[in-house]
Amino acid sequence: MAKFIFVTGGVLSSLGKGIAASAIGALLEARGLKVTLQKLDPYINVDPGTLSPFQHGEVFVTDDGAETDLDIGHYERFTHIRTSQANNYTTGKIYYNVITKERRGDYLGDTVQVIPHITDEIKRAIKSVSNNYDVVIVEIGGTIGDIESLPFLEAIRQMRYDVGRENVLYVHLTLVPYIKTSGEIKTKPSQHSIRELRAIGIQADLLLCRTDRPITPEAKKKIAIHCNLDMDAVITAMDVDTVYEVPLALNAEGLDQQIINKLKLDTKDASASDRLMQWKDIVRKIKEPREEVNIAIVGKYVGLKDSYKSLIEALTHGGIANDAKVNLQWIDSEEIEVHGAEKYLAEADGILVPGGFGYRGIEGKIEAVKYAREKKIPYFGICLGMQCAVIEYARNVCGLKANSTEFDLNTKDPVIYLMERWFDFRKGRVEERTDASEKGGTMRLGAYPCVIEKGTNADRAYGVKEISERHRHRYEFNNAYKGILTRLGMKISGTSPDGELVEIIEMENHPWFLGCQFHPEFKSRPTEPHPLFREFIGAALREKRSLFPYAGTAHEADKSEKEKLS
Repeated sequence: MAKFIFVTGGVLSSLGKGIAASAIGALLEARGLKVTLQKLDPYINVDPGTLSPFQHGEVFVTDDGAETDLDIGHYERFTHIRTSQANNYTTGKIYYNVITKERRGDYLGDTVQVIPHITDEIKRAIKSVSNNYDVVIVEIGGTIGDIESLPFLEAIRQMRYDVGRENVLYVHLTLVPYIKTSGEIKTKPSQHSIRELRAIGIQADLLLCRTDRPITPEAKKKIAIHCNLDMDAVITAMDVDTVYEVPLALNAEGLDQQIINKLKLDTKDASASDRLMQWKDIVRKIKEPREEVNIAIVGKYVGLKDSYKSLIEALTHGGIANDAKVNLQWIDSEEIEVHGAEKYLAEADGILVPGGFGYRGIEGKIEAVKYAREKKIPYFGICLGMQCAVIEYARNVCGLKANSTEFDLNTKDPVIYLMERWFDFRKGRVEERTDASEKGGTMRLGAYPCVIEKGTNADRAYGVKEISERHRHRYEFNNAYKGILTRLGMKISGTSPDGELVEIIEMENHPWFLGCQFHPEFKSRPTEPHPLFREFIGAALREKRSLFPYAGTAHEADKSEKEKLS
């Protein structure tokens, strides 16, 4: 039977519950346990698919096509699991399921209430992911005290009675702030947060104290006394330079051993130190890289970096694979429309245009593609970034009056368009979509197969003939223009198995230029950097070395500077 760890947060939002839950998963995996993670979100949207990136950050997509919270991406990056729709439930999805059952008559005339019907549905969702796992880690979104979270908190309170006290552990993440004027840390917010949790009927077993400095034994003792905890159950969760250092920091605090002791978990290997060596190597490459490279990200949601969370992490992973620091230059594509590409992209070693929706800023993205193509700067276009590359090439090389029907329904040359009929290899049937379809209904979502052309950048990156990658888009490459584009130098290096859907395009006579219709960032891990990000960063480094052969690496520059000082 699986054991359950419930992670809650107090005092304020954005403390890092998702990272804490992920780090716990990484530590328990290092102990030889099989884990999975789940996020329960309190908002009423059925999923984040229709939410603005400015409000919610990125939408993370799973293999089965679920549009989920960005924390699901952390779960996959820190552990070996591949998530599905069952790993993310919202209040909207829970109520939707209950109302559907009520309309169907499943409750046999009962008055449907929050308790027991909503809480039972939440518990059913939690238990649905527990098969064949040793530990299920469940993160509760929101902050203790929020009205929206109460049904979830009541459900996890009941879980201890349903599956037994020895099978449930409550971990609470709180803030221990430092007040500069008085020169001391304050434990009162943590005390109030735990009191709020106890009022709901939950006594935390472990307290993770988010702080920017070490917590003294005296402060830990004070927190333990007021929060009804043993002193060793108060864990310092101090700020670190990179999120990938969190498992190491929590291991040093003894968190994984505390969890194993409290849940009486059977671990074949009592120590995680050897298995954490890989994390130590990752942290070393991030904090002490041998080289560095500047990557310009030309996007339209650059005001909120969480809109590109998986992308940022995947670029970091590409740096890890090349032992290089990746400096990100965030460029609003609308600014390029006003001031031109040269002003913003002249210092870039590589240019990346990510996904997005809508016409705003598109011409700036197309201008960035042109700059990368003409100046021979390594280019990586993802989803919309690939489509912009096709439009740019069609206009400036093929002489077409090209556009996407997403941006101009009356364009003379719709090189990107809404394909109304296509074969869905995942479902094994023909799918239809039109402009009148529901939002999301026109989407190609989830993992789809792609066949790679030999001798291409894609082939050199993946090293296999067929791959599977995750999609989230509506519009496709228009095959009516395949002939003219390929005759004049565009290379199609990846398609669906039937050849109907263009998945990857490249440019001839260019150091490294690749656009893909899918989102490779969703499958990248620090322990397994995605091949395309590894090759993109590698290409940018090669071009930088060719332009500045005597500049030396960042590591060597630091070394020479130290030699001068000595």
